[in-house]
Amino acid sequence: MAKYLVIVESPAKVKTIKKFLGTNYEVAASNGHVRDLPRSQMGIDVENNFEPKYITIRGKGDILAALRKEVKKAEKIYLATDPDREGEAISWHLLHALKLEGKKVYRITFNEITKNAVKESLKNAREIDMDLVDAQQARRCLDRMVGYKISPLLWAKVKRGLSAGRVQSVALRIICDREEEINAFIPEEYWTLDAMFTIPGEKKPLVAKYYGTTQKKQEISSKEELEKIKKTLEKADYHVSEVKRGERTKKAPLPFTTSTLQQEASKVLNFSTQKTMRLAQQLYEGIDIKGNGTVGVITYLRTDSVRISEEAQDAARDFIHANYGAEYAAHAVNEKKGGQKIQDAHEAIRPTDIARTPAALKDSLSRDQFRLYQLIWKRFVASRMAAALYETTSVKIDAAGQRFTVAASKVKFEGFLCVYHDEDEKEESNTLVKGIDQDTKLVFDSFDEKQHFTQPAPHYTEASLVRALEELGIGRPSTYAPTITTILARRYIVKENKNLYVTELGEIVNHIMKEAFPSIVDVNFTATMEALLDGVAEGDVKWKTVISNFYPDLEEAVEKAEKELEEVEIADEVSDEICENCGRQMVIKYGPHGRFLACPGFPDCRNTKPYFEKIGVACPKCGKDIVMKKTKKGRKYYGCIDNPECDFMVWQKPVDKKCPKCGYALVEKGNKLVCADEKCGYVEEQRVLTQASNG
Repeated sequence: MAKYLVIVESPAKVKTIKKFLGTNYEVAASNGHVRDLPRSQMGIDVENNFEPKYITIRGKGDILAALRKEVKKAEKIYLATDPDREGEAISWHLLHALKLEGKKVYRITFNEITKNAVKESLKNAREIDMDLVDAQQARRCLDRMVGYKISPLLWAKVKRGLSAGRVQSVALRIICDREEEINAFIPEEYWTLDAMFTIPGEKKPLVAKYYGTTQKKQEISSKEELEKIKKTLEKADYHVSEVKRGERTKKAPLPFTTSTLQQEASKVLNFSTQKTMRLAQQLYEGIDIKGNGTVGVITYLRTDSVRISEEAQDAARDFIHANYGAEYAAHAVNEKKGGQKIQDAHEAIRPTDIARTPAALKDSLSRDQFRLYQLIWKRFVASRMAAALYETTSVKIDAAGQRFTVAASKVKFEGFLCVYHDEDEKEESNTLVKGIDQDTKLVFDSFDEKQHFTQPAPHYTEASLVRALEELGIGRPSTYAPTITTILARRYIVKENKNLYVTELGEIVNHIMKEAFPSIVDVNFTATMEALLDGVAEGDVKWKTVISNFYPDLEEAVEKAEKELEEVEIADEVSDEICENCGRQMVIKYGPHGRFLACPGFPDCRNTKPYFEKIGVACPKCGKDIVMKKTKKGRKYYGCIDNPECDFMVWQKPVDKKCPKCGYALVEKGNKLVCADEKCGYVEEQRVLTQASNG
């Protein structure tokens, strides 16, 4: 009979770990958390030093009963939940739920589910780390306080079912701020000028870009400026004034952390953060490999460390020597400097065995598992390889006091590039005429001029939002995916072609949060709170001090908001639409997809229809009303009420005034009015906008 009991979180790990440990060990799973705060109340005793009231999670009674039976048979119990704060907290909850006090109980952690790692963890068994548990308790209590105090206010002000979260509200604000920045952006015109040259004896023309004068770099901001430069260059002699040759190295990338894996999987594989984490969890917990049984093929997936164990370093060096050659192995490893406090007990995400190539596992993995594993494997191998080396050439071509430049590079030694190309990097190679020097004769051929307009900052994608959250110190590796999933599920934001857009509902919730709870949605405040939680995990800060300092300010803000909300009568807004079924005036209601028109005679009359808000502006094409509409996914735009007969549509709000330059519609952009036709470029200052709105 088994003498030792190992309790893990996931049933998927049971089979893998049981195989490693043999008959003396029984392995059972808790299926995640077993205790939590009650759903029906806040569950934190404010009067009794903020003591949390934990209860057994509904549906976990049978699992705990089965675990108690196994506990009775065992001489020693090993709690082997995940190697992070949440895993530590689950072990602590299991200790209490299974009444293990006084028994031989040990905490073990492993960064990868392999035979060596699991057996080594048993040799290094320890007690539960209460600092890590307390950091997780503090996070849970903070999140619960925010959710249970603020969500009812959103229910009263907007509609039932809304929620506010400590991290999700900040993530929503970041997206809303970017949307405002894009809407306020005024494009500026600029031009590029390329000169084409032929070189006697060469088939390929030489293309040089305008740099400025021979004294300084210069932008071309208008057609007039461009024509002036071209006039200066009429009949001018072009000559090569300088040729510089050199070398440039490009360092190997760092191995993946949770954040960088999510970003790269989004860019390269088009995976959502949620999908990336789900697939990575499967690769970590164990894959049934033909001839090997079930084995974990990557290390733990929630980490912000780029550290690699010495054993893995040595294995990578040997693999690179054998498969690519000694010159491809890195002499010194590229390490990340500075930054936020990292959970350095972890390693970066890497394959558990570098010799297990993607090709060798292809038949054992699903298509998406294979693609993610291949990305992780290639990135890790590349991170242990030598830098790439480029030969560079830069050429300056002068004429009549003006300067054009040509830059080219070609790979001299590919190094890590033979395994991995970063998706963000453009193709490096740019061929240049061989043997070009200051004596090379240039024959001017023609100009290639192009008009451009500056672009606003791009809309956030899941990948760029994760990067922003990480850079701002908001959330931790385990929170990025759930945060984004939550605000998508609540329909505060929508995703279209990878881009994240704020919905009308999201704008309303963000506005209320900024007005009533500015500190909750303050980026710096949230980052400071994360740093305090790190302090708790390191034993430098008491967790109840964090809670007791936070709660009074939250309560005061809630009381103030409640008083202000009492003055607001939250009644259905009556529209000017008449119900065609019963003749009543229809009212505006909120649904999961935003506002709609409903008959107030419900349930006798169940008539509903889409709500289009008239903005008091006539369509410049047909003269009918312009209304605010939404795409299928909830993104706001303005179009003619007579669509599809009239196709007028703009993303910014039009005003009741036409462009004096071209006669098209003017739209609001920040504190300015701009012609909706970008090619026109007409801009009117704020005072006109103020007069128009006061008019």
